[in-house]
Amino acid sequence: MRVAGSLLFWGFVLLSSLVLFPIAVLLWVLTAAFDGRRRVLHAFTSFWASLYTWLNPAWPVRVVGRERLHTAGPAVLVANHLSLLDILVLFRLHTHFKWVSKIENFRVPLIGWNMTLCDYIPLRRGDARSTHAMMRHCDRAIAGGSSILMFPEGTRSASGRLRSFKPGAFQIAERNRVPVQPIVVRGTAEALPKRGFLLQGRHPISIEVLDPIPAEVIASEPAEEVMERVRALILAALEGRDEMD
Repeated sequence: MRVAGSLLFWGFVLLSSLVLFPIAVLLWVLTAAFDGRRRVLHAFTSFWASLYTWLNPAWPVRVVGRERLHTAGPAVLVANHLSLLDILVLFRLHTHFKWVSKIENFRVPLIGWNMTLCDYIPLRRGDARSTHAMMRHCDRAIAGGSSILMFPEGTRSASGRLRSFKPGAFQIAERNRVPVQPIVVRGTAEALPKRGFLLQGRHPISIEVLDPIPAEVIASEPAEEVMERVRALILAALEGRDEMD
C-alpha cells in the first residue's frame, strides 16, 4: 500500500511540474522587467510546493507562531533539517525569501529550473569559492529587500537529532545587520525519511516560528554566539515538544 501511495504521489509531482513549470516561465517573462526580487514567481512557487501537502491527507501541516515572522524588512531565516519534505513544508510560511540550497537541487528538471528562475542561491558543499559566492549572493538579495532561508546544519539529520550548526547564516546576518528568525520543523523525518522516497503513512507535521533575534543583538554579539543561542532555542523547542509527546 505504501509503495502504491508513493508511486501515486511522485507521479503527481511529475505531472503537476510538467503543467506548472511553463506557467512559471510565463510569469518570469511577464514580471522580470519590474519584479527584480521575483516576488510574484516566489508566491507562485509557494503555491506550487504547497499543493503537495494540501492535497496529501497523510501530511497535515500546522503552522504555529506565523504572527512572529519578521516582515518589517529582510531577515535570515534558519530552520532545522530532517527530510527532503522540509523544503515543501517551509513554503507553507507563504512569506518572501530566497532559498540557499545545494547546487544539485538546481539541476533537477523543472523544479530545479524554477529555482533558477526565482533567483534562489546555489551552494556547492565543501567548496570555499562557492561558499564565498553564496554569501555575496545573499548580501545582494538582502540589500534588495529579500529574506534568506538556510538550513544551518548544512544537511539533513539522519538520526533526527539536531546537528551542530555552521556559522554562515549568522555571519550573513551580522554583516548585513538583519534579524535572525529561528524556525522549528517537526514530523517530516517520520513522513519521509532521509534515505528513500517511500512515504511512511500519516504523520502530522508542524512548523513553529520562534521570536526573531533583533538586528541590534546580531550587531552586538559575535556570530558564533548568536549561532549557539539560536541552536539552543531550536533544541529547547524540539525537546519541549518531545517531552509533551
